[in-house]
Amino acid sequence: MGRPSKASPTRVTNAIRALRFAHGEMTQADLAARIGVTRQTVIAIEQGRYSPSLEMAFQIARAFQVPLDDVFQYPEEDPA
Repeated sequence: MGRPSKASPTRVTNAIRALRFAHGEMTQADLAARIGVTRQTVIAIEQGRYSPSLEMAFQIARAFQVPLDDVFQYPEEDPA
């Protein structure tokens, strides 16, 4: 699905690490295999260095069997 870009960090935050541990301490490699990407891509998403495509975001949510907004959050207002 492509390599993570070197763009500025995203404002989207995520709960992937917490969800992995809540789901039997799923490894990054396990999640990567479930959604068809590399472990490095999962690391970049988890660390907020890469925003997944909408399709990949839904695949991640489905891997954890939770709604999309339980995985990803976006701030409601711009920081002043």
